[in-house]
Amino acid sequence: MEAFISEIINVPNDFIWKYLVYILVGIGLFFTFRFRFIQFRYFIEMFRIVGEKPQGNKGVSSMQAFFISAASRVGTGNLTGVALAIATGGPGAVFWMWIVAIVGMASSFVESTLAQLYKVRSGEDFRGGPAYYMAKGLGARWLGILFAVLITVSFGLIFNAVQSNTISVAFDEAFHVNKTVIAIILAVLTAFIIFGGLKRVVSVSQLIVPVMAGMYILIALYVVIVNITAVPELLVTIVKNAFGLEQIVGGSLGSIIIIGAQRGLFSNEAGMGSAPNAAATAHVSHPAKQGFIQTLGVFFDTFIVCTSTAFIILLYSVTPKGDGIQVTQAALQHHLGGWAPTFIAIAMFLFAFSSVVGNYYYGETNIEFIKTSKTWLNIYRVFVIVMVVYGCLADFQIVWDMANLFMGLLALINLVAILLLSNVAYKIYKDYAAQRKKGLDPVFKAENAPELKHIETWAEEGTSPERKTAN
Repeated sequence: MEAFISEIINVPNDFIWKYLVYILVGIGLFFTFRFRFIQFRYFIEMFRIVGEKPQGNKGVSSMQAFFISAASRVGTGNLTGVALAIATGGPGAVFWMWIVAIVGMASSFVESTLAQLYKVRSGEDFRGGPAYYMAKGLGARWLGILFAVLITVSFGLIFNAVQSNTISVAFDEAFHVNKTVIAIILAVLTAFIIFGGLKRVVSVSQLIVPVMAGMYILIALYVVIVNITAVPELLVTIVKNAFGLEQIVGGSLGSIIIIGAQRGLFSNEAGMGSAPNAAATAHVSHPAKQGFIQTLGVFFDTFIVCTSTAFIILLYSVTPKGDGIQVTQAALQHHLGGWAPTFIAIAMFLFAFSSVVGNYYYGETNIEFIKTSKTWLNIYRVFVIVMVVYGCLADFQIVWDMANLFMGLLALINLVAILLLSNVAYKIYKDYAAQRKKGLDPVFKAENAPELKHIETWAEEGTSPERKTAN
């Protein structure tokens, strides 16, 4: 019965994802040219902005918003998805993963800038995202509600079950811990964080993300240094496999490109409408600043974390066999020896649990968009905990298939929205660029763009700090 249901779900699933990769890449290319290769020209600027304090020294800073999105974006897919891409598409898939990330950075700038522009105040904090700019920018609240439902179900509930399942399996294999015990511990930890609201989500994200990323990158650096003489040949292999005559003659070049693109998009989520929910939380002086921060997030996810996984695997074998996690485990076992299972379990916990936290917040933001109600929010929180427990104890391929379907649908909806609002995003970008050209730290004021409607937070007294010269 389960196989039959899964087969039914996969009919629309396969159809959507067959074309979605091309749509995401095509729109990313459009934005890359429209914004004149913004991901390259403003790359150094991104690092300048990320360290800025929140306006008025209160609220969520640029870096904290970066950590929230990174918590969700950098998940177990960085360990398993890259391995799957290499196992099925060969080393060349890594190259196309890089290319798609470069293109996707432009889409990420647009969607996150729009999220900042159309954000709303929620107490001392801000909320926003695709649902908000669909309602306020396009005047299509019904579309925003549809998007909000899809992202809440897929990220807030289903993906969190997937993440908890990963933790459960990793700890069972490494330490033989009973899955029920793991489920109880995760339920308690999750409840403690999500019932603490945005501030606790921020605190946990900025604690976990640097630790997990730093730990994993150090391991990758160790692997690269130990095998440094093999690195030049490995880079040549990646490029040759991406364009090789053998792949062209064999007819596999197209599939290599698609596999690399899919895994890259699944991992960095550029243009898919998830990260803008985090981008909107930041207290910044100009909407474009979070556009740049989340663009940096795509770079961090793909070129740092995913590439770390790729090098760990390819320095073990350029033709690995097995599914995603088996390949990663075998590679780490080869490089690290006996303590690899322990490292994998800890890494899986940090990567997966950070995603639970980030995914939860995306759902919370969209629950509030649909209806500001403490009761509805608490019901959602209970369902999140239930799904975390369920994920530890169950096998749920059908649920994973549903999540992919929902994710594909919300990506299509978001791409339509950001295309329709691209002129607005371009206007914000030009305002930022003009001020930076004068040597100023850009400040956006609603009064300077009277043609833009429903941007109330940028018209509030005290929203914009005093203009100063940028460093």
